[in-house]
Amino acid sequence: MFSKILVANRGEVAVRIIRACKEMGIETVAVYSEADKNSLPVALADERICIGGNAAADSYLNQKNIISAALATHAEAIHPGYGFLSENAEFAKLCEENGITFIGPKSEVISAMGDKDASRQLMQQVGVPVVPGTEILQDAAEAKRLAKDIGYPLLVKATAGGGGKGIRVVRKEEELEDAFYTASREAESAFGNGDVFLEKYLTAVRHVEMQVLADHEGNILCLGERDCSLQLNKQKVLEETPSPVMTEEIRQKMMDAAVLAAKAANYTNAGTVEFLLAPDGQFYFIEMNTRLQVEHPITEEISGVDIVKWQIRIACQVPLDMTQEEIHLQGHAMECRINARSTGKVDFLHIPGGGRVHFDTALMQDCEVVPYYDAMLGKLIVHANTREEAIRKMEAALCEMVIVGVDTNIEDQLRLVRSKAFQKGEYDTLILPKILEKDVR
Repeated sequence: MFSKILVANRGEVAVRIIRACKEMGIETVAVYSEADKNSLPVALADERICIGGNAAADSYLNQKNIISAALATHAEAIHPGYGFLSENAEFAKLCEENGITFIGPKSEVISAMGDKDASRQLMQQVGVPVVPGTEILQDAAEAKRLAKDIGYPLLVKATAGGGGKGIRVVRKEEELEDAFYTASREAESAFGNGDVFLEKYLTAVRHVEMQVLADHEGNILCLGERDCSLQLNKQKVLEETPSPVMTEEIRQKMMDAAVLAAKAANYTNAGTVEFLLAPDGQFYFIEMNTRLQVEHPITEEISGVDIVKWQIRIACQVPLDMTQEEIHLQGHAMECRINARSTGKVDFLHIPGGGRVHFDTALMQDCEVVPYYDAMLGKLIVHANTREEAIRKMEAALCEMVIVGVDTNIEDQLRLVRSKAFQKGEYDTLILPKILEKDVR
């Protein structure tokens, strides 16, 4: 087992990793920007080292400084968390070249699965269903020709990156040329790769993902699904497991497809295979996230499996010590992402408690919420025996939570969990803006 791990991240995920390491008897190194010098992960780690200025490009995305910090502190491994460098194949390769274990899949796997066109082709080869679409397009003229076969509406999608960048919805042919070049330019600017392809735009669908763990001996476990359909501007807001529309038959087929996808990619460590689920029960592969997901705690709640600890064990070549038959998913779990809508000092903080309620965060009273990074302050997580109990527990926890000094989305989360659409489980990827605008009760 590793004796020291460098945590190449900040905020709540850095705290999560440090806690797991402490429980495993592993020392930790926290890297931090100047803006985060008084943060909770810096206080919790055994060692700490500043890697640059406030901007992410100068600190948490500064590959050279992070590698130098790992070498200077004799850290044997780097855990990238999520975001920042977690899906950067170049950084994973740099770790490998410097004799540092990257806690995640191999760099070539990150590269292959990060390319949406390549991953689509791989899934088609092994029989995992994909959304009807094209390969990489040469120009708008080719796009118009192939769009006639796919049919409108459709998506122009970048092959690289994520977070909704490089994606445009096209409802008629007259919009296609502008969408093609706009998406390509945006992708080139954000990811350094302007390649795009077309994909059928499916409506009234759910965004459902499957959590997998894979070791170096070829063993692969699937820990069930998470429904991530409730999104705003293509960013997840609330996740739950199990999905309220999932049947055992569909679940088993989707789990089998996720395992098949991981095998085809020669995948190791924790990963997430994402699907779109149509109302008729047909599902389609959209991508594989080669890292820890923000919403991983709800899977941990229902499975009893500590995903972060298993990331570390697998990186140490430890084989999985359980079989698929031994995984028993119990109860219902939900996660609300609590986001800041302003910056400033947290003047007062009250975190809700009670059985099977917790708030994953790096917030402390009097800490500063800075403008340089992601707006998420933390994740409010509940677990109950049934979905109805989980909804009531989440509503109570949101009512109890108090954050004074910065504006947050707590009231929007309350509106969401109180809406009839959510309580009935009757939602899709497009409904959340309507709920927040009070068009859907």
